[in-house]
Parts: sequence; C-alpha cells; structure tokens
Amino acid sequence: MTTPTVVLVHGAFADAASWSGVVAELQGHGVPVVAPPNPLRGLASDAAYVASFAAQIDGPVILVGHSYGGALITVAGTTENVVGLVYVAAYALAEGESLGELQGRFPLSTLVSNLKQWTYPVPGGEPAVEVTIAEDAFPSVFAADLPAGVTKILAASQRPLAAAAFEETAAAAAWRTRPSWALIAGADEAINPEVERFGAQRAGATIVEIDGASHAVAVSQPKAVAELILEAVRATS
Repeated sequence: MTTPTVVLVHGAFADAASWSGVVAELQGHGVPVVAPPNPLRGLASDAAYVASFAAQIDGPVILVGHSYGGALITVAGTTENVVGLVYVAAYALAEGESLGELQGRFPLSTLVSNLKQWTYPVPGGEPAVEVTIAEDAFPSVFAADLPAGVTKILAASQRPLAAAAFEETAAAAAWRTRPSWALIAGADEAINPEVERFGAQRAGATIVEIDGASHAVAVSQPKAVAELILEAVRATS
C-alpha cells in the first residue's frame, strides 16, 4: 500500500511555519508531508485552494487542519484522493454551517473580544475587513504554553483572516465519508474546547485530548500532534 502524503493546513493568525515541529517529526518517520500557504480570504475560496492542491498530489492524501484550517479540510476533504482527515484544535463544521453558528452554540472564547480590525483593498469594490489578535492578548489567547519570546514573534508575524470567513457556510462535510481523527486542546482560549469536542464527536472522529494545551499545540507539542497524524497514516495505508 502507498503511504499517504500528509497536507498540513494552517489556520488564521499563523502561517505554514507553525507546522515546523510536526513536519520534522513526520519526516523523521519517512512520511511525505507538505504545508502549503492558506490564503485566509474566505471559506469557499480557501477550501477550493486546498482541494486543488490536494488533487495535484499523486496518490492518497491525508488532510490535517489546525483551527480555521479544520473548516477548510471539512469541505476540501471530498476531493477524490483524500483518504482521511485530522483536526488539530480545529473546527469540524457540518454542511450548511458557519464558524459563527458553531461557535455561537457555546460560551465564546477570549479570542472574540481581542480581535483587531484592519481593511484590505478589493478590486472594483469597497475595502474588506480582516482581523488579527491584539498583540498584547496574543500570548494568553493563542499560545499560553509557549515561552514569552516565542509568542512575541508569533504575535508580530500573524496572518490576518478575512472577517467574512466567519459567516460563510460549508458546502460539504467530508467527515461523513472519510475517517477522521481529532486533537482537543484542553486549555484553548482561541476556540472553546467544547466547540472542538462537539465537532469531533459529531464527526465520529477518533479523539485525543491534551490537558493544558493551548491553541498553538502544534508548536508547543509537535510530537503529540504528529503521533495522532501517524495513527491516521497507519490506518489509511
């Protein structure tokens, strides 16, 4: 059997470098892995980008989504060569559901009150709104289990998410036809862990919970994240 290629999809307020430790772990196990850039411009367009990227890989693919990236793999995972989904402190939407709707069923995380708005130009239209996490709140909201020096760098280099992404609805839910795995970050202040848990249970995912893990669990505990991905690789090889 062919070993699937692991495609790591980062979420909002981060970039592909946030997967560095996980990439190193997977490469150490001889697993093919790639971490493409996530445009962060909207659920439909970002999911289409991830689906296109996956479709161009020869052989089976496992999609791994962190945070907002989980919403993208939920839609993009219907791509023919995708054989499994792994959610890392992530949203697992149902079809027709938005991030805002899923979050709204549970107490809001501290992320919501610590977003800073920016605008960016849209050809032929009014400027659109994008958001980042306020730099002073970033450590506690996103990465409380990382050293202060690391969180300062992550806060300064975060990638903004188009605000419209919170309201767009998922066109599909690939977990209905693909096996899934999920890691719940027990001390997540960016996504309420109850939101992560609810989505994972609804998807019938194999679930691992890490007490005390922040939203940046892929950075703080790359070995644990890689172990769950390796479990998915073994199950689908």
